[in-house]
Amino acid sequence: MYIFRSIQEIINTVAAAKGLLTEMFEKRKILSFRYSDALSLLKDDENRLKLLIEKEVIRQNGNYVELDARFLDFFELLLEANEEINTAIIDENIEYLHELIDYYLKERIPSRKESYVRNIKITFQKIARTTIRNIMNLQNSIDNAFKHEPTYQIKIAKLENLDKKRINIQRLIDTTEHLILHEERAFFMQATDEELTRILLELRRELQLSAHSLIRAQQDIINYLNQIKSQIILVEKIRKVKYLQDQFELRARSNLAEVVEREHSLLMEGSAPGSFKLSINYLSTDEARPVILKVMRNRQYREALRNNEAGAFSEEELEAQAMYQELINLDTTVGDYFQAQAQARWADESAPLEDLFSYLMKYSFQREVSEKERTTLFCQIVSLYETQLRITEEFGTYHEYEFAKVYPL
Repeated sequence: MYIFRSIQEIINTVAAAKGLLTEMFEKRKILSFRYSDALSLLKDDENRLKLLIEKEVIRQNGNYVELDARFLDFFELLLEANEEINTAIIDENIEYLHELIDYYLKERIPSRKESYVRNIKITFQKIARTTIRNIMNLQNSIDNAFKHEPTYQIKIAKLENLDKKRINIQRLIDTTEHLILHEERAFFMQATDEELTRILLELRRELQLSAHSLIRAQQDIINYLNQIKSQIILVEKIRKVKYLQDQFELRARSNLAEVVEREHSLLMEGSAPGSFKLSINYLSTDEARPVILKVMRNRQYREALRNNEAGAFSEEELEAQAMYQELINLDTTVGDYFQAQAQARWADESAPLEDLFSYLMKYSFQREVSEKERTTLFCQIVSLYETQLRITEEFGTYHEYEFAKVYPL
């Protein structure tokens, strides 16, 4: 196997054949890419093509060439163009996390402990990206299997296998949650790293969204399998009718005559409404007066709407500083609250958590926010992030406000 000597060599090799590699990647699912076509894309420079084959960027198979698996995987990973569902990668990353955490707890040199924390953060981010990508591929594969697979037996087998992969992804999500919350508690109490805390909060939020997506995927699989079952029953009935028709036994061995005799339904098709113009003679009669008055009322109504439209802003108004007010990002505010509570809990597990309302009353926003607006934000956050919060039966008071005490789950 060819081994590149430097990153510069890889970049130069790929850049020299970027047109060919782009074309081959776009046609990667086509079984055959001719050697002569590759040569023409390199302007008949056979030495360059042989160099690509020698460096194993592409592989030759008789009169055909194809992208090497390493470069194909690399391009698909960066472009997120791979439809494969690979749960083994997440499993390997979770096992690797256990190893890194074990090394961290046994290490005594601070610089080396920091290197282990860095690798742990990178691995957590890999788990988040891989999980989201697997779920996207899972949903796409479910839809494609149902809509585009022509053979019923294969369609059912694909959906059943995808359901097994869904179960594996859910198992890995649960394993990751258990690792963070229970298994490696000693590590998270020692490694008080602010970036690691933020990564873990984002990871848990993404895992919760992923779990919801898996519920939807399960419902889609169940619905699709039920539809396939109904379609199979219908096809079997149609085949039986066709067989009896071919044998000229349909009327004798079925109740077709009775069904047709009592069936009186009609095929209804929508018709486009036709427009027509009223004649001058008709408009001159008293009978047309209500029609004319109705048209006049409609015109007056449209004219009133136009009169109420706001005019264009002047250039002075557009340049004025008071034309807008900075909006408050609820996601950022809630994330800061979760992060502050997580840091407090990891620093001292017995320390009490601060409730959401008290936190918002002293939270430093980017602009001046009144008590009334902070109270409104509290209600909005409780409503929008209900699944991530624990609403208790305890109540507190702040000035003239009485509020329920809310904490993170």
